[in-house]
Amino acid sequence: MRKDSKARNEKTKILPFIPTGEYYFNKGLKAFHRRDLSNAKKYLSRAMQLEPLEPMIMFQLAMVLTEIGEYRESNDLLHQTVEIDPYMTECHYFLANNYAHIGFFKEAYKYSVLYLEKDEDGEFVEDAEDLIELISMDAEEVIDSLHEQDELILKQEEARNLLESGNFQRAVELLQEVVETYPEFWSAYNNLALAYFYLGEMDKTSEVLEEVLEKSPGNLHALCNLAVFMYYQRRRDELEKIVDGLTKVKPMMQEHQYKLGATFALLGLYEESYFWLKKLQKVGFEGDPGFYYWLSQAAYHTGHPKTAHSAWEIVLEFNPEKEGLEPWNTEKSQEIGYEDHTSSLLKKMSSTYAEERWFGLFLLSVSKQQASILSNAEFRSFTHFSPAEMNYLSFIQKPAGKDMLSGLLRVGHHTAELLYEKHQPVGPVESGLFLMWFSIFQEMLNQKVELSNINGCAAAVEYLWLKLRNTKKPQKDLAESFGISVSTLRKYVKALEEYLR
Repeated sequence: MRKDSKARNEKTKILPFIPTGEYYFNKGLKAFHRRDLSNAKKYLSRAMQLEPLEPMIMFQLAMVLTEIGEYRESNDLLHQTVEIDPYMTECHYFLANNYAHIGFFKEAYKYSVLYLEKDEDGEFVEDAEDLIELISMDAEEVIDSLHEQDELILKQEEARNLLESGNFQRAVELLQEVVETYPEFWSAYNNLALAYFYLGEMDKTSEVLEEVLEKSPGNLHALCNLAVFMYYQRRRDELEKIVDGLTKVKPMMQEHQYKLGATFALLGLYEESYFWLKKLQKVGFEGDPGFYYWLSQAAYHTGHPKTAHSAWEIVLEFNPEKEGLEPWNTEKSQEIGYEDHTSSLLKKMSSTYAEERWFGLFLLSVSKQQASILSNAEFRSFTHFSPAEMNYLSFIQKPAGKDMLSGLLRVGHHTAELLYEKHQPVGPVESGLFLMWFSIFQEMLNQKVELSNINGCAAAVEYLWLKLRNTKKPQKDLAESFGISVSTLRKYVKALEEYLR
């Protein structure tokens, strides 16, 4: 018997179970039908990772995102879906519906009409007609108002993207224009203050926030931002007064509760933070990754490990790069910069601004995630790089061949390398330095002008960046740190200033 048993065991082969995109798609659908939207999103996201070009997976994930209020993310997927399969005309209706939810009424109208044109007998014809009728109410007066709202929202969105990418000077210019045109749009003032803060212009930061609080007393976003700025400036006495007021505030709006909870967590007031963030979670608030990050921090520091761990799991779903940075990890890995943050890199390389694409490509050249990014489906779909950018990308993919770089590309890359040696990891503040350099570099490309001294370029751009941030550093010290003379520094500062105008 033992011999037979052994023979049977030798013949038996254990086939491993390898989940496919279809497997996770079906699990996601079942969760969706049970209204378990959290798991539906998780399973469908995994299905899309395994089959990134399958339109039905994209579409179903977009439906889940709509249900949980992530309308912009849903629209990104719907646009991709209809590009892959133009016959999925229902995407146009759901695009219209999502745009209506976030206040983009012109876009909602456009996609409603497009859906009716593409599918006259479609399932959502009546819904699309109702949406058009709703948008068209009161004709000219309402349409004019909607156009104004659309313009405002689009500008605010553009400013937010500029802030996220570290393009603070451009964000300041845009937001100044917004507050001049819409003097009571307080959100723009708060973002303008944030841009000034990252540029190091503390006086202007305070001026903007004081103006908001003068015109809109008790503005919670302004008070929270002021508290954060004072915290970083270590103005403890003034900070205590603001915090004392914030602890007495009892906001009704979820947006304000989230802002208050996140601010308290950043200030290290975890009990107060946990009260507001846990309150939001209990009522089913579906926040962005930042919400779960601060909830995890607050929960851990107030003795709620189960909540802390479950929130951190969601953080990792959005940002796997944060693994090792858990609040309970006493030996946290080194701070992760944009260079090793895949989604940040992809966003920069997909930008419509040339300087952001150059910045993204340079970060790719020094990234530990380079291999995975080069094989990433989204990256491989990029078709917008200029010929010069493609040459640079070829160099990045073959790092051993440094002699491939010549002329201006050599200057552009090696100047950034010198700056990177002194300013890493690259975070929001450091981004301003690199974006300044690549703005200058792009203008040099346009004018076909080459500056040969790489150390001179690096020293000059750092000097201009520090000047912009109102940070004083003697020219002699700066020149010495880059191994050049003061006269060379001045010569290059004068030359680079021409390309910033």
